[in-house]
Amino acid sequence: MTLPDKMSGVVLTGHGGPEVLEWRDDLIVPTPGPGDVLVKVSAAGVNNTDINTRIGWYSKGDNDAEDAAWTGVALKLPLIQGADACGTIVAVGEGIDPSRIGDRVLIEPCLVEADGKMLASPWYFGSECNGGFAEFTKVAGRHAHTVDCDLSDAELASFPCSYSTAENMLERTRVKAGDTVLVTGGSGGVGSATIQLARARGASVIAVTSPSKAKTLEQLGAERTLNRDADYAETLGVNSVDVVIDLVAGDKWPSLLDVMKPGGRYAVAGAIGGPIVELDVRTLYLKDLSCFGCTVLEPQVFGNLVKRIESDEIKPLVAETYALRDIGAAQKAFGEKGHVGKIVLKVS
Repeated sequence: MTLPDKMSGVVLTGHGGPEVLEWRDDLIVPTPGPGDVLVKVSAAGVNNTDINTRIGWYSKGDNDAEDAAWTGVALKLPLIQGADACGTIVAVGEGIDPSRIGDRVLIEPCLVEADGKMLASPWYFGSECNGGFAEFTKVAGRHAHTVDCDLSDAELASFPCSYSTAENMLERTRVKAGDTVLVTGGSGGVGSATIQLARARGASVIAVTSPSKAKTLEQLGAERTLNRDADYAETLGVNSVDVVIDLVAGDKWPSLLDVMKPGGRYAVAGAIGGPIVELDVRTLYLKDLSCFGCTVLEPQVFGNLVKRIESDEIKPLVAETYALRDIGAAQKAFGEKGHVGKIVLKVS
């Protein structure tokens, strides 16, 4: 195809509310360098990472501080965000087989290669480099995973961030058949993905959610649901679960350690209930608990996720779709947490 010089998209111009997201029709179409592919983006998911970056949530001080990105590295503004992206390869750089042109791909959001070089520490797609909230994006070929299935582009765009985060947490905690897994934030993108992926491993799942969403999560595979307001230890019993997959943190965090069996494993990749928690270190060491902070994907995680998609082991869960121009409304709906699964933006 003949590629244009300019493209449309949304850029982040600073930290703040939706007003710092600006629609532009004069963005430069990126040129793929050595090892890169150029992807025509068809759909992109809405997720916490993009919103947290916009509002400066990652900063441990002032929201305008230079560390207000997930890596602690200053953002380069204006920035095209969009960590979840599905599209089609339309051009390749030096070193990439031209036969890849035409491949439908999912972009792995955790990057170990960019701009033709291996990175000293990983970048996040749409944070340390431009992402998927525009008509075209470039990424290292290793991070554009060809996917062969009958799902729509919007359905595929619901997978990258949420499902790879969930699979990474399950991988890090070595979830296996017979384990009992407690998932907080069960109705969100990562939580609902965790339910499916843990069940695919043969584990039993207990999901924390609101009563209005309990039936949906049970249909996804949760054997039991737990009200967010419940006393976890009183309801489940102490020493009752093997693994906790936590996306909430907040005030109820100490009880998550109480319900874990001795030798239990805890993984966290979110703190929507509040990032500051109270820890009794005695619980941690007397129960021989293992704790994992999970951001960077294990090397095998995204490829394994694509295989699960292609083999129909997991299902997409798209709550709503919006046009990219309506990103402000989409992020507002995301923040209201009235949905189960993912909200997706249609780009092309």
